Amino acid sequence: MGTATSSMAAKFAFFPPNPPSYNIVVDEATGKLRISDVHQRDDVDVLKLSTKKGNEIVAMYVKNPSASLTVLYSHGNAADLGQMCPIFTELSVHLNVSLMGYDYSGYGHSSGKPSEQDTYADIEAAYKCLEETYGVKEEDIILYGQSVGSGPTLELAVRLPRLRAVILHSPILSGLRVMYPVKRTFWFDIYKNIDKIPLVECPVLVIHGTEDEVVDFSHGKQLWELCKDKYEPLWLKGGNHCNLELYPEYLRHLRKFISAIEKLPRLRNVSEQSSDQQENQRNNTEQKTEKLRPSTDHKEKARLCTGQKEKSRLSTDSKEKSRTSTDKREKSRKSVDRSGKARNSIDHPERARNSFDRFGDMVRSVGLCNVDCLKQTAAESPVRWLTLAKEEQCCLKYTTIISRTNGATSSCSNESRRTCTYIVAAAPVSHLFQVLS
Repeated sequence: MGTATSSMAAKFAFFPPNPPSYNIVVDEATGKLRISDVHQRDDVDVLKLSTKKGNEIVAMYVKNPSASLTVLYSHGNAADLGQMCPIFTELSVHLNVSLMGYDYSGYGHSSGKPSEQDTYADIEAAYKCLEETYGVKEEDIILYGQSVGSGPTLELAVRLPRLRAVILHSPILSGLRVMYPVKRTFWFDIYKNIDKIPLVECPVLVIHGTEDEVVDFSHGKQLWELCKDKYEPLWLKGGNHCNLELYPEYLRHLRKFISAIEKLPRLRNVSEQSSDQQENQRNNTEQKTEKLRPSTDHKEKARLCTGQKEKSRLSTDSKEKSRTSTDKREKSRKSVDRSGKARNSIDHPERARNSFDRFGDMVRSVGLCNVDCLKQTAAESPVRWLTLAKEEQCCLKYTTIISRTNGATSSCSNESRRTCTYIVAAAPVSHLFQVLS
């Protein structure tokens, strides 16, 4: 049922020129493809790209060596590359951009039949070619969707978070809403742009004619109101669906938009931002550690000085005890001498016996004395600075980052309640256009 409805919708939605307005020929001198009836230019490449749907589409790439941005253009209904080629080359020059345009499946000399899903595969193949063949980065690409081309443009835009910008030219809210002003989205509808536009993160420019007889002006106005990051729209008074390029304001406003986009910083992915935050945190941690090191050195010197004093005091005590012990031994030696004299004396037996008893006491006293008692126990080193150092290490180890819009704050959870602040660069793009407009 869904396939049948989509096929029926495709019959009403797509009107490829028949026959195509151009032919593909091979240049005999260079062997390159080129579009017939168009002046050969060295800065234009004509390509054939394979899509994941199995079709082969024709694309053209206009190179601008001085450009920093590239436009991926999805043209409107009832048009092909033969008709769009002059417009593409003019836009490349006047906007100073490189530009890639392509024909949808079933348009021009692209194979297959047009359908919603095929157009999604077509723009994906063109985007892949820009990345792989020409080395264009996502953040340097502007998607441009005209009329029915707004469908594949927004489908790709919601999948590219670092896209530089989007331009919607006479866009549609959805396929069904072009025919009927329905208030809700039905499952069989195609190109549901009304549901996708709020999901686009990059700046969006909407251009629409107030007298559009194919897609009512209200489509562009409502899409602009639903944009997350709006740029000043261009409502061309009296403009219809196919003549907006003829208004001087059209090119002037596009130039202004491109200039504003070029001044915006590139949007980077999450891993790069995370790496920068980690680098900033590491640098601030090293600086803090360097500041703490001199204080630790002073405390180390104080500890060494205290240790030396302690050793000096212990040495003095040791000498004092050694002197006391020596005095005791000296007294003991004298007592022994006196005892010897008393033992040799035959005339005083009672005095000799008393002297011997005193000698025994001396011997026992000496026997109880241990040489190890003169050795001093090593003094414990002060640990105050070590405790402080551990506190500082704890402070650095348990740091937590609380991300905010304009920066980040790091708070330490140790008892010292220290607080450090790291400023993380942020590149908000919202509201910048209000300053530029």
